[in-house]
Amino acid sequence: MMSRPCYSDRHDAGRTLAEHLSHYKDQPNVLVLALPRGGVAVAYEVAQALHAPLDVCVVRKLGLPGHEEFAMGAIASGGVRVMNPLPGITIAPEAIKTVLLKEQNELLRREKLYRAQRPPVKIAGRTVILIDDGLATGATMRAAAVSVRQQHPARLVVAVPVGARESCQSLRDVADEIICPAMPEPFHALSLWYDLMPQASDEEVRTLLQKAWRKHPSMIQLAAKSAAHSAGL
Repeated sequence: MMSRPCYSDRHDAGRTLAEHLSHYKDQPNVLVLALPRGGVAVAYEVAQALHAPLDVCVVRKLGLPGHEEFAMGAIASGGVRVMNPLPGITIAPEAIKTVLLKEQNELLRREKLYRAQRPPVKIAGRTVILIDDGLATGATMRAAAVSVRQQHPARLVVAVPVGARESCQSLRDVADEIICPAMPEPFHALSLWYDLMPQASDEEVRTLLQKAWRKHPSMIQLAAKSAAHSAGL
């Protein structure tokens, strides 16, 4: 059992996680995908260490009505929806529909805001490293992984600095590799394993993405190719 935080902040967590992903450094066709907001700072450090491009995979948790801190599922780009089993709990279909609509609107808002007219990067045939700042229930990461799988990556790696052991193991059916340096037991809340874990802002996400794109000019070329392909050119 761990008695103290694993990391000082998300950037520290990202640097540690990068050490466990060093076998992907300078490999061609590696793409780091972050789950915003919290996963972006972690993924930024990984992308810099691996000399790999960075993009986002936008996912939204579906909070249980009246108890939003508990996830009844998650949605991701591409129409992906993952629902958690909730034994003994009955939720009215209309309540689920209301939550879905709200989170779908927020998902679209974030995609537009973070990418600023840049189309998503092509995933097919690439090694994709999917990163968040931690793994609690695993619903959000599963939705992201399913979304990425639909785009036919050559290899899918799920990587988090800290997570619940059972949640990490539950993703083995959708990921080729799972990297999680710290799996404290009992796990409890994710924030307990960070000294500092403030709420990440949209502006922080945009700033880190823009810094990463400037440091990796190939992202501009990849985005242009994706746009040309979508236009049928």
